[in-house]
Amino acid sequence: MSKSLVTSWRRSFLAGLAITLPAIISILAVVWLLKTVAGMTDVLLFFLPKNWTHAENGTGDLLWYWSPIVMVLSLVVATTFIMLVGFVTRYYIGRRMLRVADELMLNVPLLNKFYGAIKQINQAFTGSKNSFKTVVLVEFPGPGNYSVAFITNEVQGEIRNKSGQELVSVFIPTTPNPTSGFLILVPVEKVTKLDMSVADGIKYIVSLGAISPEATPPLPQPGQLHD
Repeated sequence: MSKSLVTSWRRSFLAGLAITLPAIISILAVVWLLKTVAGMTDVLLFFLPKNWTHAENGTGDLLWYWSPIVMVLSLVVATTFIMLVGFVTRYYIGRRMLRVADELMLNVPLLNKFYGAIKQINQAFTGSKNSFKTVVLVEFPGPGNYSVAFITNEVQGEIRNKSGQELVSVFIPTTPNPTSGFLILVPVEKVTKLDMSVADGIKYIVSLGAISPEATPPLPQPGQLHD
């Protein structure tokens, strides 16, 4: 076999591998995801005989072709449940039940730590009274270094009285996980307001700065908080 023929086969194999490998990996990833989700939610098929939906006459894993059906059913059930909860909470009895469930979750040891933290983060991101108000630039972690941050509140009470300054509470999220970060108190004149929305600010942080708002103003210098 000539060297040129081997070289040609080698090049063809590498070219084919470069084309097919991403597709193969993608298909395997989707199959794994379907099997994983279906394995957790196949309880939704309780009304069907196990030997219809599972291998080895009903004792094995969920058959692969049932996975998409289970995922669709899961989506329908989850959407219906969420809508039902939202509908019920429009009425007094629903709001009362929600408060009881909330108090229950906050009184379960260990679970209350996670639930309380997640609840606060959810309130911050979904527009409650404690939500992020404005996207700003602050000098952090040092002079000449800028971080995208969110104003959460104006500082009042003892802190303002003893500092003798007009301060704002600023949350600086970490990236790519914005649920942790730093809370700093910054004089108003050292905070620069940005035109981007809170949603755009979160996207910018989560994407490691890769997704920028369509209209990003020039990089401002620290100065008065302005519109």
